[in-house]
Amino acid sequence: MKTFLRIGDEVAHALETGGAIVALESTVIAHGLPRPRKLETALAMEAAVREEGAAPATIGIVSGHIVVGLSRAEIELLANSDNVAKVSRRDFAPVVASGRLGATTVAATLAVAAEAGIRVMATGGIGGVHRGAEQTFDISVDIVELTCSPVAVVCSGAKAILDLPRTLELLETASVPVVGYRTSEFPAFCSRNSGLTLEHRVENADEAARIMKTQRELGFQQAVVFCNPPPQAMDERKLRELADEALRFAAAAGISGKAVTPYLLDRMARTSDGRTLEANVALLVENARVAARIAAALRAG
Repeated sequence: MKTFLRIGDEVAHALETGGAIVALESTVIAHGLPRPRKLETALAMEAAVREEGAAPATIGIVSGHIVVGLSRAEIELLANSDNVAKVSRRDFAPVVASGRLGATTVAATLAVAAEAGIRVMATGGIGGVHRGAEQTFDISVDIVELTCSPVAVVCSGAKAILDLPRTLELLETASVPVVGYRTSEFPAFCSRNSGLTLEHRVENADEAARIMKTQRELGFQQAVVFCNPPPQAMDERKLRELADEALRFAAAAGISGKAVTPYLLDRMARTSDGRTLEANVALLVENARVAARIAAALRAG
């Protein structure tokens, strides 16, 4: 992969000087949010990272290169272009070879961050086991990538549209540590509550950094998932009702594969009068901020 990496100037400087860096996915720019919120949110996440003394490394694919640290112009290009490819690990070769614009998912961002030597990333919610997976076998490759990319992943749990108990169980089976950041409950994306208890918890970035250092010293290759509760939390029951309704409409419309998550998030935003959208934006920015603090703590130690 290194042959195809292009490192942005700010990230290159941080890598050379041992500075703190936070990797950020780009599907939120191209697919996860409506215009103009997608661009505003991407820039707000980068600003939050810089405010905490770290360099943002938003990752995407431009003109046959995997860019680690997209420029402002490249972020705007992803936000304002149609037909941007949604890139997971399996999609790198076709998209890079074609020269298409590509936005990286959690799994793809994890893979690139690990290859580039970046130890922390931030996202909204990780993927996991989809509802009905016992029939469809629909399980996000995020789970697979978390088993082999030694990166701290700051998120607000998994997306509420998923089967959360099975997602948490599969993470345990995959030996991926899931740690609450000032919480003892697995967040349900826009909700603080899922009814799922976490065995491990930290209270600050220094404690999180200590776990990452120990994970590395032990020689384990799994990522560590740090679950940060959403700052603008919604009622768990209402969120579940919105997700259930969106899933019914997606099934009726025959929507599947990569198109499912963007469709569900968009429908939930519309049926909640924008409440899920605002909660999503708030947690994305806050997770970027927490990730930057952990990155700074790792550098300091």
